[in-house]
Order: sequence, then structure tokens, then C-alpha cells
Amino acid sequence: MSRHPEVKWAQRIDKVYITVQLPDAKDAKVNLEPDGVFTFSGSAGTNLYELKLDLNDKVNVEASKISVGVRSIFCIVEKAEAKWWKKLVRDDQRAPHFVKVDWDKWVDEDDDGADVNLDGMDFSNFGGMGGMGGMGDMAGLGGLGGMGGMGMDDFEDDSDEEVSKPQAAGHAAEAEKTESAEAKTESAQSS
Repeated sequence: MSRHPEVKWAQRIDKVYITVQLPDAKDAKVNLEPDGVFTFSGSAGTNLYELKLDLNDKVNVEASKISVGVRSIFCIVEKAEAKWWKKLVRDDQRAPHFVKVDWDKWVDEDDDGADVNLDGMDFSNFGGMGGMGGMGDMAGLGGLGGMGGMGMDDFEDDSDEEVSKPQAAGHAAEAEKTESAEAKTESAQSS
């Protein structure tokens, strides 16, 4: 029996980004039909993963692209008509539980214009996605670089402000009385 991989999506007016989250995928196969049927199959470990999505509208198969990475399969699906979709799947369908919004790539309709950073993704092997075979050769994809260190120097407090320690509730009232009495004594001595 097959499982469903996690799928993330975002859109622009002219394209949809679909990311199939499946680390160490083997025999990944993606098929896209002009009427908007998106299918995926692949394996990871001993499990088989499959999915079928009836996308909201027609797509341009020839202009669409795919990149198979170590952790995910990233697809840029070109829409046949440049317009915003209300949701990923057709209006008569509810999005499956494994489909989520990709907030890292999402932009609002009125903010459209900023494109997704595609540095390091190789789309050279994929002229069109229709009826593509397996993506067997994933050599040369390399690893992902890590983030630089975040030293605590960024969070040091350079102020000379004196900070007092918190006090227990019972001691706070006594401390206030003592401070008040000391202030009165100082003011009486100075006059």
C-alpha cells in the first residue's frame, strides 16, 4: 500500500510552485497533463509514495520544469492562463490533508512580482514534464550549506543601567518601606 508525501505549494499569477517533500527519494516520477492532472510516484526507504492532484485549471506542460533534490522534488508548473487560483485543486474538491501552503515562497496577489530564489536548482535535464520517466541520476546534487554561526555577541547588553534582582512578594513591601524611610532620613539630614 502506498503513502502520500507532504506537498507544499505557492503561486504567482503565471505559475504554481509545488514541492514534494520526500528525502532520499528514489525512482521519482512526475507526470503533468495539460488539463491540470499532476501525479507523482517514488520510493524512500521501504515505502512507496504516490499522489494525484487535479489542479485548479489547465497548465502549460512544455514550459513547466522540475528539479529532483536530495530532500524534495521541486516543480514549477506554468499556468495556461495567467490568473490567480483560489486554491490548488479544482473547486469541487477539497485539498488533501497532506497539501500545505509553502509560506517561504508565498506572496499575496497584490505583492506579486518577487520571484523565488532558484539558485542551485538544476532544471537543465527537463524540457517538459509530460510523461517523464524516472529521475534516476541524482549524482552531483551535493549537500546543502549550513548557516553561519550566530554568536552571542549580537545579543550582548552594552548599557550601564543597574538592574536589581527580583524579590519575593513578602520582602518587596519591606524593601519599599526601608527605601522610603532612607529617603526621608536623607532629606531630613540635608535640610
